[in-house]
Amino acid sequence: MNTIKRREIFERLRAANPHPTTELEYTTPFELLISVILSAQATDVSVNKATRKLYPVANTPQAIHALGVEGLTPFIQSIGLYRTKARNVIETCRILLAEHGGEVPRSREALQALPGVGRKTANVVLNTAFGEPTIAVDTHIFRVSNRTGIAPGKNVAQVEEKLLKSVPEEFRNDAHHWLILHGRYTCVARNPQCWNCMIADLCEYTPKTPLPSKGI
Repeated sequence: MNTIKRREIFERLRAANPHPTTELEYTTPFELLISVILSAQATDVSVNKATRKLYPVANTPQAIHALGVEGLTPFIQSIGLYRTKARNVIETCRILLAEHGGEVPRSREALQALPGVGRKTANVVLNTAFGEPTIAVDTHIFRVSNRTGIAPGKNVAQVEEKLLKSVPEEFRNDAHHWLILHGRYTCVARNPQCWNCMIADLCEYTPKTPLPSKGI
Protein backbone atom coordinates (compact mmCIF):
# COMPACT_ATOMS: atom_id res chain seq x y z
CA MET A 1 0.00 0.00 0.00
CA ASN A 2 1.36 3.43 -0.91
CA THR A 3 1.64 6.38 1.46
CA ILE A 4 -1.16 8.32 -0.24
CA LYS A 5 -3.68 5.53 0.33
CA ARG A 6 -2.51 5.01 3.90
CA ARG A 7 -2.89 8.69 4.73
CA GLU A 8 -6.36 8.81 3.20
CA ILE A 9 -7.40 5.81 5.30
CA PHE A 10 -6.41 7.52 8.54
CA GLU A 11 -7.91 10.83 7.46
CA ARG A 12 -11.26 9.11 6.96
CA LEU A 13 -11.02 7.25 10.26
CA ARG A 14 -10.19 10.53 12.02
CA ALA A 15 -13.04 12.39 10.34
CA ALA A 16 -15.50 9.73 11.50
CA ASN A 17 -14.11 9.58 15.05
CA PRO A 18 -11.90 12.56 15.93
CA HIS A 19 -11.29 11.58 19.55
CA PRO A 20 -11.18 7.77 19.83
CA THR A 21 -10.40 5.99 23.06
CA THR A 22 -10.56 2.57 24.65
CA GLU A 23 -13.93 1.01 25.39
CA LEU A 24 -12.63 -0.08 28.77
CA GLU A 25 -14.04 2.09 31.55
CA TYR A 26 -11.44 3.73 33.79
CA THR A 27 -10.68 6.99 35.59
CA THR A 28 -7.00 6.57 36.54
CA PRO A 29 -3.91 4.97 34.99
CA PHE A 30 -4.10 2.30 37.68
CA GLU A 31 -7.71 1.41 36.84
CA LEU A 32 -6.74 1.22 33.16
CA LEU A 33 -3.80 -1.06 33.94
CA ILE A 34 -5.96 -3.46 35.93
CA SER A 35 -8.71 -3.43 33.31
CA VAL A 36 -6.25 -4.23 30.53
CA ILE A 37 -4.76 -7.10 32.56
CA LEU A 38 -8.28 -8.45 33.05
CA SER A 39 -9.15 -8.03 29.36
CA ALA A 40 -6.70 -10.65 28.10
CA GLN A 41 -8.75 -13.24 26.18
CA ALA A 42 -11.92 -11.51 27.41
CA THR A 43 -14.22 -8.85 26.03
CA ASP A 44 -14.19 -5.23 27.16
CA VAL A 45 -17.89 -5.62 27.94
CA SER A 46 -17.23 -8.43 30.42
CA VAL A 47 -14.38 -6.50 32.05
CA ASN A 48 -16.49 -3.35 32.41
CA LYS A 49 -19.28 -5.34 34.07
CA ALA A 50 -16.79 -6.63 36.63
CA THR A 51 -14.97 -3.37 37.29
CA ARG A 52 -18.22 -1.44 37.76
CA LYS A 53 -18.60 -3.51 40.91
CA LEU A 54 -14.92 -3.67 41.84
CA TYR A 55 -13.72 -0.07 41.46
CA PRO A 56 -16.31 1.54 43.77
CA VAL A 57 -15.04 -0.85 46.46
CA ALA A 58 -11.32 -0.88 45.62
CA ASN A 59 -9.56 1.12 42.91
CA THR A 60 -6.04 1.71 44.27
CA PRO A 61 -3.09 -0.66 44.66
CA GLN A 62 -3.48 -0.50 48.42
CA ALA A 63 -7.20 -1.29 48.39
CA ILE A 64 -7.06 -4.11 45.86
CA HIS A 65 -3.97 -5.64 47.49
CA ALA A 66 -5.83 -5.60 50.80
CA LEU A 67 -8.59 -7.71 49.22
CA GLY A 68 -6.15 -10.48 48.47
CA VAL A 69 -6.84 -13.19 45.91
CA GLU A 70 -9.78 -14.51 47.92
CA GLY A 71 -11.41 -11.10 48.18
CA LEU A 72 -10.77 -10.12 44.57
CA THR A 73 -12.01 -13.34 42.99
CA PRO A 74 -15.77 -12.79 43.50
CA PHE A 75 -15.56 -9.51 41.58
CA ILE A 76 -13.86 -10.99 38.51
CA GLN A 77 -14.99 -14.62 38.39
CA SER A 78 -17.25 -13.91 35.41
CA ILE A 79 -14.11 -13.14 33.35
CA GLY A 80 -12.13 -15.85 31.61
CA LEU A 81 -8.96 -17.08 33.36
CA TYR A 82 -10.05 -15.23 36.49
CA ARG A 83 -7.97 -17.33 38.90
CA THR A 84 -4.71 -16.54 37.13
CA LYS A 85 -5.73 -12.92 36.66
CA ALA A 86 -6.59 -12.55 40.35
CA ARG A 87 -3.10 -13.72 41.31
CA ASN A 88 -1.49 -11.44 38.72
CA VAL A 89 -3.48 -8.40 39.83
CA ILE A 90 -2.65 -8.89 43.51
CA GLU A 91 1.04 -9.39 42.74
CA THR A 92 1.01 -6.37 40.44
CA CYS A 93 -0.43 -4.28 43.27
CA ARG A 94 2.27 -5.54 45.63
CA ILE A 95 5.03 -4.59 43.18
CA LEU A 96 3.51 -1.16 42.53
CA LEU A 97 3.45 -0.48 46.27
CA ALA A 98 6.91 -1.91 46.95
CA GLU A 99 8.80 -0.56 43.95
CA HIS A 100 6.86 2.35 42.46
CA GLY A 101 5.28 4.17 45.37
CA GLY A 102 1.85 2.93 44.38
CA GLU A 103 2.04 4.65 40.98
CA VAL A 104 1.83 3.10 37.53
CA PRO A 105 5.29 3.34 35.94
CA ARG A 106 5.67 5.19 32.65
CA SER A 107 8.40 2.98 31.20
CA ARG A 108 7.81 -0.06 29.04
CA GLU A 109 10.41 -2.11 30.90
CA ALA A 110 8.83 -1.47 34.30
CA LEU A 111 5.35 -2.18 32.99
CA GLN A 112 6.36 -5.44 31.34
CA ALA A 113 7.97 -6.55 34.60
CA LEU A 114 4.50 -6.65 36.17
CA PRO A 115 2.64 -10.00 36.23
CA GLY A 116 0.14 -10.33 33.40
CA VAL A 117 1.60 -7.39 31.49
CA GLY A 118 3.08 -8.13 28.09
CA ARG A 119 4.10 -5.76 25.32
CA LYS A 120 0.52 -5.25 24.13
CA THR A 121 -0.75 -4.32 27.59
CA ALA A 122 2.21 -2.02 28.17
CA ASN A 123 1.54 -0.29 24.85
CA VAL A 124 -2.14 0.25 25.75
CA VAL A 125 -1.21 1.85 29.08
CA LEU A 126 1.56 3.99 27.58
CA ASN A 127 -0.73 5.18 24.79
CA THR A 128 -4.06 5.60 26.55
CA ALA A 129 -2.96 6.68 30.03
CA PHE A 130 0.17 8.63 29.16
CA GLY A 131 -0.29 9.74 25.55
CA GLU A 132 2.71 7.91 24.13
CA PRO A 133 2.53 7.21 20.35
CA THR A 134 2.58 3.44 20.79
CA ILE A 135 0.46 0.93 18.88
CA ALA A 136 -0.73 -2.16 20.72
CA VAL A 137 -1.32 -4.93 18.20
CA ASP A 138 -4.15 -7.22 19.25
CA THR A 139 -6.06 -9.71 17.11
CA HIS A 140 -8.20 -6.94 15.60
CA ILE A 141 -5.27 -4.74 14.60
CA PHE A 142 -3.33 -7.73 13.31
CA ARG A 143 -6.28 -8.74 11.12
CA VAL A 144 -7.03 -5.23 9.83
CA SER A 145 -3.37 -4.46 9.12
CA ASN A 146 -2.93 -7.63 7.08
CA ARG A 147 -6.33 -7.69 5.39
CA THR A 148 -6.28 -4.07 4.25
CA GLY A 149 -2.59 -4.01 3.39
CA ILE A 150 -1.87 -1.11 5.75
CA ALA A 151 0.92 -3.01 7.50
CA PRO A 152 1.10 -6.72 6.65
CA GLY A 153 3.22 -8.99 8.80
CA LYS A 154 3.54 -12.62 9.84
CA ASN A 155 3.32 -11.87 13.56
CA VAL A 156 2.30 -9.05 15.90
CA ALA A 157 5.88 -7.81 16.27
CA GLN A 158 6.23 -7.34 12.51
CA VAL A 159 2.87 -5.58 12.26
CA GLU A 160 3.71 -3.26 15.14
CA GLU A 161 7.07 -2.40 13.62
CA LYS A 162 5.51 -1.66 10.22
CA LEU A 163 2.70 0.43 11.71
CA LEU A 164 5.15 2.55 13.70
CA LYS A 165 7.16 3.15 10.52
CA SER A 166 4.29 3.70 8.11
CA VAL A 167 1.52 5.48 10.02
CA PRO A 168 1.97 9.24 9.57
CA GLU A 169 3.06 10.87 12.82
CA GLU A 170 -0.06 13.02 13.17
CA PHE A 171 -2.22 9.87 13.37
CA ARG A 172 0.04 7.72 15.53
CA ASN A 173 -1.46 8.56 18.93
CA ASP A 174 -4.94 7.48 17.85
CA ALA A 175 -4.14 4.78 15.26
CA HIS A 176 -4.36 2.03 17.87
CA HIS A 177 -7.96 2.93 18.75
CA TRP A 178 -9.16 3.49 15.18
CA LEU A 179 -7.83 0.15 14.00
CA ILE A 180 -9.23 -1.78 16.98
CA LEU A 181 -12.69 -0.25 16.56
CA HIS A 182 -12.59 -0.84 12.81
CA GLY A 183 -11.71 -4.48 13.38
CA ARG A 184 -14.26 -4.90 16.14
CA TYR A 185 -17.26 -3.49 14.29
CA THR A 186 -16.56 -3.39 10.53
CA CYS A 187 -13.56 -5.44 9.45
CA VAL A 188 -14.67 -8.40 11.56
CA ALA A 189 -13.03 -11.81 11.39
CA ARG A 190 -15.87 -13.56 9.58
CA ASN A 191 -17.79 -11.84 6.81
CA PRO A 192 -16.21 -8.38 7.04
CA GLN A 193 -18.69 -5.61 6.30
CA CYS A 194 -16.97 -4.36 3.14
CA TRP A 195 -20.33 -3.06 1.89
CA ASN A 196 -20.49 -0.76 4.93
CA CYS A 197 -16.81 0.19 5.15
CA MET A 198 -15.63 3.78 4.82
CA ILE A 199 -12.24 2.69 3.48
CA ALA A 200 -13.36 -0.15 1.17
CA ASP A 201 -12.16 1.65 -1.97
CA LEU A 202 -8.68 2.04 -0.45
CA CYS A 203 -8.43 -1.43 1.09
CA GLU A 204 -6.43 -4.06 -0.79
CA TYR A 205 -8.54 -6.98 0.44
CA THR A 206 -10.14 -9.02 -2.35
CA PRO A 207 -12.76 -10.10 -2.92
CA LYS A 208 -14.89 -7.58 -1.06
CA THR A 209 -17.77 -9.02 0.93
CA PRO A 210 -21.13 -8.09 -0.63
CA LEU A 211 -24.19 -6.87 1.22
CA PRO A 212 -25.83 -9.93 2.77
CA SER A 213 -29.02 -11.07 1.08
CA LYS A 214 -32.17 -10.85 3.18
CA GLY A 215 -33.71 -13.70 1.26
CA ILE A 216 -37.22 -13.88 -0.13
